[in-house]
Amino acid sequence: MSILQNKIDFAAIISVTRANINGDPLNGNRPREDYEGHGVFSDVAIKRKLRNRLQDLGECIFVQSDDRSDDGYKSLKDRADGYEEFKAEMGKGKKADRDKCIQIACRKWFDVRAFGQVFAFKGDEVSVGVRGPVSVQQAVSVSPIDIVDMQITKSVNSEAGKSGKSSDTMGMKHYVNFGLYVVRGSINCQLAEKTGFTHEDAEKLKEALSTLFENDASSARPEGSCEVCRVYWWEHADKTPKETSAMIQRALHVIPKKDDPQSFADYEIELDPTKCVPEIIDLV
Repeated sequence: MSILQNKIDFAAIISVTRANINGDPLNGNRPREDYEGHGVFSDVAIKRKLRNRLQDLGECIFVQSDDRSDDGYKSLKDRADGYEEFKAEMGKGKKADRDKCIQIACRKWFDVRAFGQVFAFKGDEVSVGVRGPVSVQQAVSVSPIDIVDMQITKSVNSEAGKSGKSSDTMGMKHYVNFGLYVVRGSINCQLAEKTGFTHEDAEKLKEALSTLFENDASSARPEGSCEVCRVYWWEHADKTPKETSAMIQRALHVIPKKDDPQSFADYEIELDPTKCVPEIIDLV
């Protein structure tokens, strides 16, 4: 496998229909929005879904969700200590070779060599930080979103011995009526060389991005309510191309064709023809 030699920029257009793509726990789990009413899909949540998909695709993942753990470990420290080669080097304390620790971790775990990771646990004499080549921005909706708040109830009390409905039978559910979000990111070749991120890894990441919501259904996100509509994948000819990531991002314009868009078809998408031509993956 060859280390990535061509810088990559990417974007994905995601439609959300009657679903909560990313709730805010500090606001009753209502869908996130900025001060102008545009929906926000946090970069942390995007990377969580990418990790889940990569795990589904057979990759070894370090930061696993507890409910998706496939190796029996219940914490990041347990997972790190369970890798004998990594534990042996880290166990040398201040004499540990940090570069070797990084090399061992990146060889084992896809998300470490892609997104980076900080290995700093209680009781360890040394900490190791890995800076990954893949960066993902917050996704923001093109148009302001309309959030619907719905009162819900349970049909039974959580505890016996109470007459009538107890207060814990009441609740709220929130969802975005419709929103079109744009995910943007890039892959840096210089950092790819340090972590060993390969061209094959980039292709696997593209597959994960294109199928972001597979095996992700829940009460908040019913099957089919969140959909990747299109992926733009700019693979440059050089490690450091003349077009910066900011220039590439400005080249993609998503414009609503009506005042109250309700579907992906209600938007017009334009690309600046003077910039690097992307691979376009249509998924709808």
